[in-house]
Amino acid sequence: LTVLLQVGFFPSECVELINDKVPQSVTNSVPKPVSKKHGKLITFLRTFMKSRPTKQKLKQRGILKERVFGCDLGEHLLNSGHDVPQVLKSCTEFIEKHGIVDGIYRLSGIASNIQKLRHEFDSEQIPDLTKDIYIQDIHCVGSLCKLYFRELPNPLLTYQLYEKFSDAVSAATDEERLVKIHDVIQQLPPPHYR
Repeated sequence: LTVLLQVGFFPSECVELINDKVPQSVTNSVPKPVSKKHGKLITFLRTFMKSRPTKQKLKQRGILKERVFGCDLGEHLLNSGHDVPQVLKSCTEFIEKHGIVDGIYRLSGIASNIQKLRHEFDSEQIPDLTKDIYIQDIHCVGSLCKLYFRELPNPLLTYQLYEKFSDAVSAATDEERLVKIHDVIQQLPPPHYR
């Protein structure tokens, strides 16, 4: 009660009336102000934050998983230590071996197969693409590649270079177009260029 009166939750005229009627024995037994408890809580939280395991330790214990899909390309490669995302490497190797068919990137695979593959890559596993389920639905692998590129927060050819790519594609002759596109590709950030 004294704490509430000191903090000022009541109008001043009520504070006087209540304060006058509070017996001396009660006011002496009132606990210490809340601010000290807050101080202890803040100290505890600071100690807790300092003792938190690092991101690397959480990853080693399998508690923290790095996102693959929907993660910035540069950030993902920095965290994974790869030059090219594993999902693209695995999928393109599979497509070069098994997927040279009409419409590999045009036709869509079975949604459940695409989701299984996505889940495995997001769980930092490398799925066995030679399983019958994927060999019989090779389009799901092409669809997964497209899904990866579609979910990049900053597209492969980057928002920053969009106008330059647009201008390069609009060049008058094939030769001029090729030179301009080559010039813009050289301006891509290293993760996107690779």
